[in-house]
Amino acid sequence: MQSLPLVGILLTTLSFFLFSLQDASVKWLVATLPVCQVLFIRSVTIVAICAAIGRGPALRRASGSPVLWPMLWRTLLLLAAWLSYYTAARDLGLAQLTTLYYAAPIVVTVLAMPVLGEAVPPSRWIAVLTGFVGVLVACDVFGQGLAVSWPVYLALQAAVFWGIATILLRKTALEEGTLVQMLISSALLMVFTGLALPFLWQPLSLSELALIVGTGVLAGVGQYALFEGMRRAEVSLLAPFEYSSLIWGFLLGFLIWHEVPSANVFVGAGLIIGAGVLVIGAERSARRAVQS
Repeated sequence: MQSLPLVGILLTTLSFFLFSLQDASVKWLVATLPVCQVLFIRSVTIVAICAAIGRGPALRRASGSPVLWPMLWRTLLLLAAWLSYYTAARDLGLAQLTTLYYAAPIVVTVLAMPVLGEAVPPSRWIAVLTGFVGVLVACDVFGQGLAVSWPVYLALQAAVFWGIATILLRKTALEEGTLVQMLISSALLMVFTGLALPFLWQPLSLSELALIVGTGVLAGVGQYALFEGMRRAEVSLLAPFEYSSLIWGFLLGFLIWHEVPSANVFVGAGLIIGAGVLVIGAERSARRAVQS
């Protein structure tokens, strides 16, 4: 797969927008439904879409794929991250929760060097740290303060799990096709969440079922964009663009729940956008230097 950093950035940014839509849907659903039930139906939807597109060849490839075991570990990490995140959400405010979770891009950048052998130039470190400061400002953490507690630990744990899972995604993205990876990941998540359904299942209305299926479609397209983005650019390059989810989160919060962002949100968003522009500018300069 040819390295196309700007294409990777665009695909990854699109994926985080779609994941933000998914998160808004899940937030709406889990108010009345168990998380495992929502994740199970979402996973069934993605598996059905992948099976319909790839059919027999994709199913056979998935069953004997060389990345099956790495995908198993990645799915377990993702499941652990979601369980940690939603458990912490019971006790932490949204600003604290979001801030702690956005330690993930820093984890990705740190692990990219020893695990993937990527060279992380100073511009990427500056972009990641600038984006994280933007998150701190946007969430007004300096005004609220963070106390070390069990929920805080769980949120940080979720960030670490997500960061490691992202590193594993980069490794498998170079060894297997996107459709097969999606099929494996969603099938494993379907199995793991399905184990809890006999104890948690609740009756669904047609509107709830339609919303979960729609969430699965959004998640499927988002996964495809993320996987393809990871195949085209290094994870340390893409890490700062995960912060764009914060901007979408505040926008969706306003449109759906009429949450009005304060001035610090716009300052933080400016820092986050600036981090992305810094990375793009550095990449373009590096490419021109190589070509000249």
